[in-house]
Amino acid sequence: MTFVSSHVPVLGVIPARLGSSRLPRKPLLRLAGEPLIVWVVRRVADAALCDRVVVATDAREVAAVVERAGFEAVLTSQAPQSGTERAAEVVAKQSFSEFDVILNVQGDEPLVALAALSGALGCVQRGEPIGTAAGALDPRLAADPNRVKVVVSPTGRAVYFSRAPIPFDRDGAGDVIYHQHVGVYAYTREALERWVRLPPVPHERWEGLEQLRPLLHGIPIGVALFDTPAAPGVDTADDLRFVETALARQLKEVSP
Repeated sequence: MTFVSSHVPVLGVIPARLGSSRLPRKPLLRLAGEPLIVWVVRRVADAALCDRVVVATDAREVAAVVERAGFEAVLTSQAPQSGTERAAEVVAKQSFSEFDVILNVQGDEPLVALAALSGALGCVQRGEPIGTAAGALDPRLAADPNRVKVVVSPTGRAVYFSRAPIPFDRDGAGDVIYHQHVGVYAYTREALERWVRLPPVPHERWEGLEQLRPLLHGIPIGVALFDTPAAPGVDTADDLRFVETALARQLKEVSP
């Protein structure tokens, strides 16, 4: 009897733009001896969820660093305005035509949880056009605009994303449960192509959140929830110090 594999190849794409208003040259900032972007691509590759992993960057300097570390980089144009647009430019290339599922991990997430990566992919594998993930958030941190919150419906789909503390604790009861969004997206090729064709919505500009475009145009986004706190991405100098300490601790734990 012949068995046919049902495996759908997954392409991992890590967008990495060199320009950053808050942390200049962010992908190349060194943490515990390695550039930030190298930590991220290694994290995604080690998760072993993708059949191929590439860094998508507009800077030859970033591509060179990635390739020296033994990973694959693809140069993109300066046109993309978001990580998703950069990922879509890569996916449109003929050399990636075999991939119908894409996992996009933001290039500033060196501590991203395996549960977030597998959870986002799981949403798409269960039939959602787009999947993402969210971890637990201490209510005392909900007002931090760098921690993006998501409200999730009983069916497991995103209702809204915001930098504001949502849901709002009107009565001050202190029993509101917050979910912190993680910078991970899985999409079908069709959903990704549709996303970047959609016209912008004002909310994505007001909030500075690209995922509000497909959501408000009616494309469902499944959200995989996990119980542990979401690891911080590198958005601020404080994040940089926290993440470097965490990575240095990891290195110490694995060294002989």
